[in-house]
Amino acid sequence: MEIPIDPGRPIKHVGRKELYTSLEARVRYLREMVDFNSADVEALTTGSKYIKALIPAVVNIVYKKLLENDITARAFHTRDTADETPIEEFFTEGSPQIQRRKVFLRWYLVRICSDPTQMDFWRYLNKVGQMHSGQARMHPLNIEYIHIGALLGFITDIFIEAIMSHPQLSLPRKVALVRAFNKVIWIQNDLFAKWRVRDGEEYADEMSEIITDDKEGYIGEKKVLGDSSSSSASSTDGDNCSIASSTAPSAHSTAASAKSACPFSEMNKSMSETKIWAGKTR
Repeated sequence: MEIPIDPGRPIKHVGRKELYTSLEARVRYLREMVDFNSADVEALTTGSKYIKALIPAVVNIVYKKLLENDITARAFHTRDTADETPIEEFFTEGSPQIQRRKVFLRWYLVRICSDPTQMDFWRYLNKVGQMHSGQARMHPLNIEYIHIGALLGFITDIFIEAIMSHPQLSLPRKVALVRAFNKVIWIQNDLFAKWRVRDGEEYADEMSEIITDDKEGYIGEKKVLGDSSSSSASSTDGDNCSIASSTAPSAHSTAASAKSACPFSEMNKSMSETKIWAGKTR
């Protein structure tokens, strides 16, 4: 049975091939599909200071999580989650290697707070996806997608909880900032997945955004990641600045601490056990 198409309803054409061969077309489609619009840009622009204030504590929480399981902790030694080489002694949060990785994550989260109206913003997110797929680095880094997807979900949860618990922001601003941040992360999620999934593989030779000769930390001639020697002054503004605690509290310590200000906390008592308390954020 044929379903008649309403001639008065416009249908926008999306070229399938362009989604796999043009990063600009892919990002444009993703932005339209998740309805990432000017209101989201405004929310990120005006709310970026609140996100930035959370970054030091979020970074500590993320690396604490990554070091909980051997499959992710081992990757800091092997640079490959598929490599099951036995490790005699895993890195700790205080290890120099982990401290250096924390700097990179801080840079990344700060970059998330930059201008999403510029294509360079999305090229950077795409580059991050590529660099975790064993490509575009002098020393390949292969992090399987299951870990990437789970970590993006974990990071999003931390930010949603912290923003919704902010004591000064109005509820409309909280909702706007959470929605905008969530949309960016979902597009980032796709820009990780695109280097893993096999959809569109028939166009592999024509994928114009695949750059294999860039120097590490660069997109073309533009530097997008700094080196560790310059990170100390610019990226270590103190892991406790604007944050009451830089580590994830336990369920017991949280229950004994201040009650979450999240307006939905009464829906489920367990939801009030926050990972991060932004009570001192300004």
